[in-house]
This record gives sequence, C-alpha cells and structure tokens, in this order.
Amino acid sequence: MPNLNLVQKKDLSSFRRIAIGTWRDAYDPSIYGQLRLRADKVLSYLDEFRARTGKRLTITHLMAKTVAIVMAEMPDANAVLRFNRIYLRQDIGVFFQVAMEDPVNKQVDLSGATIFDAHKKSFEEIVDEFEARVAKVRAGKDKELEGTRSTFKKIPYLFLNKFLDLLSFFSFTLNLDLRFLGIPKDPFGSAMVTNVGSLGLEEAFVPLVPYSKVPLLLAVGAVQDEPVVEDGRVVPAKVLHACATIDHRVLDGMHAAHMSKTMRKIFEDPERWLGPLPAPRAAVPTSTAAAQA
Repeated sequence: MPNLNLVQKKDLSSFRRIAIGTWRDAYDPSIYGQLRLRADKVLSYLDEFRARTGKRLTITHLMAKTVAIVMAEMPDANAVLRFNRIYLRQDIGVFFQVAMEDPVNKQVDLSGATIFDAHKKSFEEIVDEFEARVAKVRAGKDKELEGTRSTFKKIPYLFLNKFLDLLSFFSFTLNLDLRFLGIPKDPFGSAMVTNVGSLGLEEAFVPLVPYSKVPLLLAVGAVQDEPVVEDGRVVPAKVLHACATIDHRVLDGMHAAHMSKTMRKIFEDPERWLGPLPAPRAAVPTSTAAAQA
C-alpha cells in the first residue's frame, strides 16, 4: 500500500517544467500573498451555529472546511512533487499545528492534527474529530506521533538534516507507507494551516517545510475591526488577514487568484458554501427542566 493515493499529472505547461527545473528543493521557490477577508457573515454563522448546536465551532474548524473546499475547486493545488513530476492527490488533507507541553521537560512543543476530506463532512463531524485528535495529541496518546517525536529526540543533531531528507525521500518521493516503522501515513496532508490569530498576531508569513512536500501554507490572523468601503461609504467591519506561502514549482499566481476568489465567495456566502445552519435544538419543557434540576 502506498503512502499517498496519487495520479501523475502529465499535461504540464512549459513554464511548469522550467519552474521544476529551476529550484532543487523548497528552500527558494516561495511566493507570498495576503488576502483581506470581510469576516462579518462568517462570524455570525459561527455564533448562530454555536447557539443552535451547543458545539464550539471556531475559525480553525471553519478554515479546515474552507481550505478543503478551495482545494477541491482547484485540484491542481492538491499536489506533490516527486522526481520532478507533479502528482495529484486523490484525498484532501488539511494539517493544523497544535501547541502542546512536553510531558518530560514541560517545554512548549508543536505537533499537529490532520483532517481529511473536510469538504465532505458536516461541521458537527469536523468539530468532534478535531477536538478528539487535538486532545489525543496533547495528552501524548497518539501512538504514531509520539513514536515519531521519540525517534527525533534520539537522532544526533549532526544527522537531523540528513535524517529528514531521507525520511522525506522514502515517504513522499518513493511514496512508501512507513507505518510499520512508526512513521504516520501522510502526516502533513495537502495544505498546512496555522492560526497565528490565537497568539494575538494579525498577520504572519510562514516558511515552506521542505521535507513535508506541502506546496501551500496558510497563516490565519486575528479578526480585527477595520474600516471598509461599502456602497460608497466607509463603514466599520470585522476583517481577517490570511497570509499564504506557496511553492512556485507547483503553483503560481493563476492558481492563487482562483483560490483567493473561491475563499472570498465562501466568506461572503457561508451558508451556500459551508452548508445550511442546523435546526435549533429543541427547547427543554419547563416542567422537565425543573425535574432535572
């Protein structure tokens, strides 16, 4: 069984071939872009969802589904580079960084959780799955991730670069499933998302991670009150800054433009793209509530 479910993309343009031949690894081909998104409707959607379901739907959960939809609308973005050839993924995975505390030295550490095919799931499913995964990671009960973290702690500093290169070569270039060695299957997904807004940052640009072979990273900033022009008038609005880093060997400005348009559409009409709000929970009769109390 392969590590990733892939199909080779054969109809490459001349520019794509030149881009692949220009850069030898994902250290140099970074493109940076920022998207300023009007978030009023999305925030109202989140608030109404929480009120109706009692589930704590957050911007992070929303971005899991949003990014998956964006990639489903632009399949060429859901790709990995192997042997200077572009292969299209058949599954969409969105990786989120998770802050945790090392159980041994109590230092703050970073791990992650990946949600697959979020565009096909309801928000109830996404919230439950994400919370379960994050709780498992933070509690140190994810056996695959803990095995990987334990392995890295044993690698001498001098060999860390070579080890990561070798691991990436076997996992992604050769596309081998290494779970029998304790390496998680497809741990980084199709795109990486980090919520820098939870740290109080309005915006940030994050670097490509060469060994992950992920061509798209997105940093989601904190929602801010900003003036915007609406019907020729300046009005206050809730605005979110999404900062993207992409691998120019795989993606270019045309891909980015299409994906940004899709993301704007989602934020402008969340019920259409993210799904209708669930029906409100049935009110508990007064007599029943009194009896339960």
